[in-house]
Amino acid sequence: MHAPKALTLLTLAFSLQLLAAEKPVFLWLDAHANFARLGTKDSIIRVLDKAESVGITAVIIDLRGIDGYVLYPSRIAPVLKECEGFKRADNFDYVGTMLSEARRRGLKAYLSMNTFSEGDKRNKKGIAYEKHPEWQVKVYSKDGIVPIGESKEGIAAFVNPILPEVREYECSLWEEVLHMYKADGIVLDRARYSSIASDFSDASRKAFEKYIGKPVKCWPYDIYTLCVLADGKVKQDRGPHFRKWLEWRAQVIYNFFSEIRARVKKSDSTLAFTDYVGAWYPIYYDMGVNWASPKYHPEKEYDWATPTYHRTGYAPLLDFLFVGTYFYDVTKGEAIKSHTPAPDEGKKPADYWWYSVDGSAEIAMKVTKGALPVYGSLYVQQYKDKKDPQQFIRAMKADLKLTNGLMIFDLVHLDTDDWWQYVKQALKR
Repeated sequence: MHAPKALTLLTLAFSLQLLAAEKPVFLWLDAHANFARLGTKDSIIRVLDKAESVGITAVIIDLRGIDGYVLYPSRIAPVLKECEGFKRADNFDYVGTMLSEARRRGLKAYLSMNTFSEGDKRNKKGIAYEKHPEWQVKVYSKDGIVPIGESKEGIAAFVNPILPEVREYECSLWEEVLHMYKADGIVLDRARYSSIASDFSDASRKAFEKYIGKPVKCWPYDIYTLCVLADGKVKQDRGPHFRKWLEWRAQVIYNFFSEIRARVKKSDSTLAFTDYVGAWYPIYYDMGVNWASPKYHPEKEYDWATPTYHRTGYAPLLDFLFVGTYFYDVTKGEAIKSHTPAPDEGKKPADYWWYSVDGSAEIAMKVTKGALPVYGSLYVQQYKDKKDPQQFIRAMKADLKLTNGLMIFDLVHLDTDDWWQYVKQALKR
């Protein structure tokens, strides 16, 4: 006997609803932005009660900002004791309190740290300035090759992942904190290069030459040349080693992930080992990162990838992955419309379909090829800037539909102006 068609469709719809309800929803707690907001046990209780009430299922406890200062009593890294005029009590165990209060509410709790960012360029704070300036990446710009601390690039002073002492330092921090606290997992952030402009140090040149088996005759012009145009803009012309250089950088990061995963799992095999990246895969090679599956062959779609670039895909090394679908436009159509005329040379408006929550989430699922759960992530401030909570709700629903779950960045944006209410609306069961 067959069930009536209407009943079958109803059952399918109910099953899909249950599946969506089971998808995890993570809330990121930025180290600096929430230093005062989460500075006491009472304030932690308030925030976690609120998070639980709107449907959050997990929190990501950020332990280290771009300056490299940590929020736990480390014997290795400098400790952040005061931020923007607020000083936490000396006996306040922030991490321990967060973990115990999260468990009390049935929330999963993950620890996160910035990885290769070891200094804040705005105040020259961090070990990249105070202790190990020789670790700074060397940035190649129209002004030449200089340490990132002396460059105009960004606000974070990155250190060089090719240096063994840098990798050892980053791994040792995780071993230290995992010896002190028991969490559900860890999240690496900024485990990458600062941009396409780094690293052009002698150490990287030697390592790259070893990788390709021959010297680079014209350094750095055989990687790429920078041409200053009449209007002052800088154009990048690819050199003969450009694509291999991208592969080598991605291999450096792959090797680091392999190394740190082994050490984290040795510390506690039950821990989830995860990473946060930007979802804009078509141009993420700038960061020296290939977060795709090695079974995905980008050279079939993108001219920057070598035939062997796919081997650097580190998705199988992770237990799950956060991808930042950080776009105001939700649908592909919205992205195409809002990017008319196309701002980049040689691109048509139709090329911008993936500059959207839907499009970037689709690419993320495609390139990871089912190797691991992928959680779409949103930057709340993009919607607050335009005073558009309904767009935020649409974006949350899109990530929940297209990926394996949702991460919201950041607590501070929900807690000001009560944007909690819109999370509750989006997660309404």
